[in-house]
Amino acid sequence: MMNNLGVIFDLDGVIVDTAKYHYLAWKTLADELDITFTETHNERLKGVSRESSLDILLELGLVTLSQAQRKLVLEQKNKDYLSFIAKMGPEEILPGVTPLLDLLDRLAIPYVLGSASKNAALILKQVNLFDRFKGIVDGNSVTKAKPDPEVFLLGAQLLHRSPDQCIVFEDAIAGIEAAHRAQMIAVGVGHKDTLKAADYNVNHLTEITEGFFTALISEKRTDNNESKLYKAR
Repeated sequence: MMNNLGVIFDLDGVIVDTAKYHYLAWKTLADELDITFTETHNERLKGVSRESSLDILLELGLVTLSQAQRKLVLEQKNKDYLSFIAKMGPEEILPGVTPLLDLLDRLAIPYVLGSASKNAALILKQVNLFDRFKGIVDGNSVTKAKPDPEVFLLGAQLLHRSPDQCIVFEDAIAGIEAAHRAQMIAVGVGHKDTLKAADYNVNHLTEITEGFFTALISEKRTDNNESKLYKAR
């Protein structure tokens, strides 16, 4: 029964913490456009595509750009971001990630990446995780950004699993909504108050054990959705 499951990981904030680099790059752009942009504002950009993130930023500053200007600032933002991630290494992998991937390999549960990032493959290569994933669905693969479920539905196809057999690990509100719209189980990684819509919550992936997956299988067998074994404490 274990190998009927499939796992889809978000990237930023789940596998690695690239959110800080996105923030620095967006902050640089905001300063150039004379827009006040804080880390609190940056929370709205998590799990959102680059183009939609720019829309949010411009909305914050009540700034309007032409299509040509938008193209230029997006290219500059990505250039700044790439300069940061070019310095990344395996030490930037978040706690619990490698042991969880090892566990999934041992349980023969396949896993893929489902991220809004257009640099997902590059980042995984930088931290030496690229070859571990069965596939990658990223910002280059989708036409609709989260909370649209497209990224996760494509991930399920790569896994050869039906959506209800897939477990999504996400750190963003938009990602949790996308997982639910895809009819998948959503595990929120991070602050419970922010990700309260998730089916399960953990502070870090270190909290995920083999028992988590066996409990899910048990629930599916009995159709008992009342279990709170791994609900946030």
